[in-house]
Amino acid sequence: MRAVLCTEYGAQDKLSIGDVADPVAGPGEVVIDMAAASLNFPDLLVIAGLYQFKPEPPFVPGAEGAGIVSEVGSDVTHIDVGQRVMAVGVQGAFADKWVIDAGSVIAIPDDMDFETAASLTLAFGTSYHALKQRAALEPGETLLVLGA
Repeated sequence: MRAVLCTEYGAQDKLSIGDVADPVAGPGEVVIDMAAASLNFPDLLVIAGLYQFKPEPPFVPGAEGAGIVSEVGSDVTHIDVGQRVMAVGVQGAFADKWVIDAGSVIAIPDDMDFETAASLTLAFGTSYHALKQRAALEPGETLLVLGA
């Protein structure tokens, strides 16, 4: 399968596209046939070797994506083959197929497109965390959103 590869830490111009073996779902894992993946700031930190989690090169970057489940591990009961899902992890989304822990996989509704699903967890989750847990807005305070 095709995948974006990080063979050495550095800027995004160090990435390449190559062929790697198709992943296989182990216990507690699913394989997703990827339809969309998003690029987030943590992805840039991971490929630069500056994130709190440092995968050993070579690795496939990409922390967030969406697609259709093509395989489930033997003990996975809440996700089915053929199901439309989104997932968030640390690496692996920038490939044709992504093997990921089933606990990181969320079913998506039929009317949600893959692009929206692929960008929902990190971007929305970060914004929600910032507003609810960091800003701790009180009644009467005003929030100015500079970009949306």
